[in-house]
Amino acid sequence: MTEFLETYKLHIIYGAIVISIALVLHILTNALHKWLLKKEQEKFPGEKVTPVNIIRRIFNTLWIVLMLIALSFIFVGRDKDAIIIANFKLVLYLGFLAVFTIVAAASTNLWFKRSIIRKIQNRYDPTSYKFLRYVAVFAIYFAGILFGLMAFPSLRGVAQTALGGAGVVAIVIGVASQEALANLVGGVFIISFKPFRVGDLIKVTDTMVGTVTDITLRHTVIRNFENKMIVIPNSIINKEKLINYDLGELKCCERIEIGISYDSDIDLAKKIMREECENHPLIFDNRSTLDKKNDHPIVKTAVIAINDFSITVRAWAWGKNFNDCFELKIAVLESIKKRFDKEGIEIPFPYRTIVMKEKKVSESKHKKI
Repeated sequence: MTEFLETYKLHIIYGAIVISIALVLHILTNALHKWLLKKEQEKFPGEKVTPVNIIRRIFNTLWIVLMLIALSFIFVGRDKDAIIIANFKLVLYLGFLAVFTIVAAASTNLWFKRSIIRKIQNRYDPTSYKFLRYVAVFAIYFAGILFGLMAFPSLRGVAQTALGGAGVVAIVIGVASQEALANLVGGVFIISFKPFRVGDLIKVTDTMVGTVTDITLRHTVIRNFENKMIVIPNSIINKEKLINYDLGELKCCERIEIGISYDSDIDLAKKIMREECENHPLIFDNRSTLDKKNDHPIVKTAVIAINDFSITVRAWAWGKNFNDCFELKIAVLESIKKRFDKEGIEIPFPYRTIVMKEKKVSESKHKKI
């Protein structure tokens, strides 16, 4: 045993030093992690600590891998030292590159988040910042991956070409027919031409109505009135004909239509509909100065269709915004129905007249003969 210790004394000392350094670095990393978590919670309460946790795992893994590479000097010949040193440098480079990339992406993301909050607090449009946040974070990770590829001689040419610009063009051409690029271009068009912004109330179809909450590189997110998130790819929503209730003037007109029977008094039905709309507190007076001077009614009513079994009467009621119009419509429909029942205005059901014809007795007898 003594002879073994004397023979491998330097190797044992070297191994102990390497392991000790790795343990110290592990302890320092965990201590630094706790300190960063505390500072981050104090400065940015409520923010996710995922990047800090990932960085701790990367560093702890890096110390273990570097320790194993350093210990391999004991078991290989000196002719392999150059290879071990090269691998040591490669792992060290990739580890710190990963940490730098995550820190840069997390810092950029946090800066955009705080800028978006300030924009909202000052009542400015945060749409561009929300979209650019995704672009900036994607660009940082993309650059980190390319620099990582440059560490490998076999992939260095690909990475340098991509960083030089020709590779980017090749990538764009390669995925030009893919839906991913169409969604990206659609998102850029939405941000550039602004058919809608974050916070706008839009209607894509009758089942897709809600407030825009986010515009990413791939899709647009809408929160509907059931508090459900509707995710629509940018390439689709960019081609849709949609209604933006917050673009330009907020006031809008709600068309309230009810069918009455042919026996009902049309003038009385129009009067009831007009009065119920005008008496509602959310009605908006959209009359011009000349209309007011000529004593035109706030709510216009008219017969718009004569159907098989009913006459359709419409009232044009205005509200300050879409929400007021919606509340106005559902309340007025109920009050109009109650007034119709009270005043004897019938809302008809579909009628069908069936005529039964009996065959003549003479014809039946003739057929028998």
